[in-house]
Amino acid sequence: MAQWVYSFGANGTDGDSSMRNLLGGKGSNLAEMSGIGLPVPPGFTITTEVCTYFYDNDHSYPDSLKKDVAAAIALIEAETGTLFADAENPLLVSVRSGARASMPGMMDTVLNLGLNDDTAAGLAARADDIRFAYDSYRRFIQMYADVVMDVDHGLFEDVLEDMKRARGIFDDTKLTGADLQELVGLYKTIVEEEAGTAFPQDPWEQLWGAVGAVFTSWMNTRAKTYRRLNNIPAAWGTAVNVQAMVFGNMGDDCATGVAFTRDPSTGENSFYGEFLINAQGEDVVAGIRTPLPLTTEARRKAGGDELSMQEAMPDVFNQLDAVRIRLEAHYCDMQDLEFTVQQGRLYMLQTRSGKRTAEAAIRMAVEMADEGLISKDEAICRVDPLALDQLLHPTLDPDAQKTLLTRGLPASPGAACGQIVLNADKAEEMASHGHQVILVRLETSPEDIHGMHAAAGILTARGGMTSHAAVVARGMGRPCVSGSGDLSFDEVSGKIFILGTELSEGDILTIDGSNGNVYLGEVATIQPRMSDAFATLMSWADQARRMRVRTNAETPADARVAVDFGAEGIGLCRTEHMFFDSDRIIAMREMIMAADTEGRETALAKLLPMQRQDFMSLFEIMAGLPVTIRLLDPPLHEFLPHSQDELAEVAKASGITLETARQRAIKLAESNPMLGHRGCRLAVTYPEICRMQARAIFEAVCAIAKKLGTAPIPEIMVPLAATAREIALCKVEIIAAADAVMAETGQKIDYLIGTMVELPRAAICAGELADEAEFFSFGTNDLTQTALGISRDDAGAFLHHYADAEIYPVDPFVSIDRDGVGALVRLGVENGKAARPDIKLGICGEHGGDPDSISFFEEVGLDYVSCSPFRVPAARLAAAQAHIRQKS
Repeated sequence: MAQWVYSFGANGTDGDSSMRNLLGGKGSNLAEMSGIGLPVPPGFTITTEVCTYFYDNDHSYPDSLKKDVAAAIALIEAETGTLFADAENPLLVSVRSGARASMPGMMDTVLNLGLNDDTAAGLAARADDIRFAYDSYRRFIQMYADVVMDVDHGLFEDVLEDMKRARGIFDDTKLTGADLQELVGLYKTIVEEEAGTAFPQDPWEQLWGAVGAVFTSWMNTRAKTYRRLNNIPAAWGTAVNVQAMVFGNMGDDCATGVAFTRDPSTGENSFYGEFLINAQGEDVVAGIRTPLPLTTEARRKAGGDELSMQEAMPDVFNQLDAVRIRLEAHYCDMQDLEFTVQQGRLYMLQTRSGKRTAEAAIRMAVEMADEGLISKDEAICRVDPLALDQLLHPTLDPDAQKTLLTRGLPASPGAACGQIVLNADKAEEMASHGHQVILVRLETSPEDIHGMHAAAGILTARGGMTSHAAVVARGMGRPCVSGSGDLSFDEVSGKIFILGTELSEGDILTIDGSNGNVYLGEVATIQPRMSDAFATLMSWADQARRMRVRTNAETPADARVAVDFGAEGIGLCRTEHMFFDSDRIIAMREMIMAADTEGRETALAKLLPMQRQDFMSLFEIMAGLPVTIRLLDPPLHEFLPHSQDELAEVAKASGITLETARQRAIKLAESNPMLGHRGCRLAVTYPEICRMQARAIFEAVCAIAKKLGTAPIPEIMVPLAATAREIALCKVEIIAAADAVMAETGQKIDYLIGTMVELPRAAICAGELADEAEFFSFGTNDLTQTALGISRDDAGAFLHHYADAEIYPVDPFVSIDRDGVGALVRLGVENGKAARPDIKLGICGEHGGDPDSISFFEEVGLDYVSCSPFRVPAARLAAAQAHIRQKS
């Protein structure tokens, strides 16, 4: 029989950290901490397999589950000396989710479960503290009603705020026991009015209601969004963790907090975190109260007056510091800890590998390797390649003019500028139309996940350094300023107020998540400077990887950026992109719309010196590195004139009438231009085009050889070839041009001729193509389109539905479809090598910058990947990780 429930605690532990897939991250780590003797409240985990069963069987459970849970509850009772559902000595539990991949705040949690009118009175008598018991009860009602009964939590907050206002107090902790008893009554009335039923008094009913709610939350909107953004399969499911409650809200010798074993923003090896005295865990992360720093040093840096935990609770702090050191050494990684102090005793509620900024990840990886905690290969694999984007974009110019509005907490580093938006839906909508937005909220919640992802930056009035906004923003790489207490806003009118300054939605703000500053308007930026740790990590990555990394570039600016980021050549120069400028596009249109060879050659004569100069610039910047030049491949709809003014310009340049130009444009229009008269089909139909481009390339080679003393070796790529005959026809023109230029200049020119494999037939018949081609570059953008029959320009309307339905769990234009498109690439590699063993193999589609795709390209044995300039560092790191994993 399957084991559905695994217990943990001082009296025995069933699991450990190796069982992450079955117990989830939280459950496996609770078991591991219990197993190594840390003070963990006892509990049990309902496995992820139950979640799968739940969804496969109409939200029902395995037959033995209730019996297994009852037995696990009995083990908790035995260890704690309390009884579940007992009025005099009640056991209270928390019910939390725990997926194998961390999904902070995305699913539901219930605390203080087991309280009812009888057990609340019993808890008050046992603890001799009415205030504590009814503070716990009102929290439970609000959380359970929200999570399980779908009652708006804001209704409870409104009643709480009304009571505090009536009592003339600001802090929840100032409410008396009698106040909280009255509040419990008001909360139960809200439940009955909103849910149409009384708040459940049976703790067993409460428990199964909470378990069902956690499993159901695996498929809530915010969880699905988070999984889509982080490529987490829905099939993984979540575990449910039920654990004995310990209480940080029993008085001033109690506390709760969140800590990181190193600074998650900078990577500094110092204890980092926040705590609250006389509070429960949600108070810290929800931003309801402003938390205090753990260490005296952190308090001094923040300029705070209230005591740190190190000062207020020195003995417990020292215990926590010892746990920090032990856990980091045990897991060999920075840990994110949750803890509670109950009447002076420390309890550990969670450990997991902590979310961190890219800067922190790099510093930690390098320093941990230097400390001997991990190997260099482990350090390379510790950093998410895509997170490097956080380091490669501008930061605020320290010398720029700034108007400081207010300060908050530096929750997630980096700078962002954008229009103020006050809700997540609007942030997503505006961002989809190309606007940079700053999401401004009182505090963020998991429901804001889509807007946070869409926003350039996040600003909140409440919340600390470990609030939801801070943790999620750091994980996403979004700049965030939290806890900006001078900020207030009215979402209805679309106004925000900062120390007397009134702003409206749409006004511009700049935030600096590195120091917590908020500025009026747009602030100038500067390019980032890479840290020594970044240089060290990238040097290790370059030593570890097998595949080379090139860039896709056709402008000098892009080429220079790519070289600065470590590109080892150009893997794709899209020559048609060189003609979009206004001074060139007329000549390009004149060539496309020419009625005969003579007209085309006239226009091509204008284009040749432009092309020659472009290639010279690229050859000079690349200084001997390989440059792959794709011959003209323009989908005609991108170049044909559409407006009356554009037609008039072409008519004038061509010396034809406006009506002739219009008729010619109509004739050239295609129903499906992506599969139309483009690529090598142009060169086959109009060989003079291929001839001009080849001449421009070879003349540029000779000019640079004369200037630098070393001749570049261009790689000339024939696009969209489906047959060897198409390549052969183009080769005739290319070779003739090379011979002509060599005869004219007396210089020898070395070059390669290859093709871009972007059609299924090309992959299938790769052996035939390799008879003519000296290299293949897989154009996986078009290969994906032609293999799947999906237009990447139009697929946005439905692909997210395909992701939700797990048809294509990941957008196939972002990460390669291994089973379909990937199979074509693999076939092309095998057949190409069989025909030409020394064939050079690369990839130049957008997948060249995607780490998962790079891992696949390592598996099939490509020689290089090519990607956009800003993705070069990520590709270098991903290629190293792929090779390390392939070896192991």
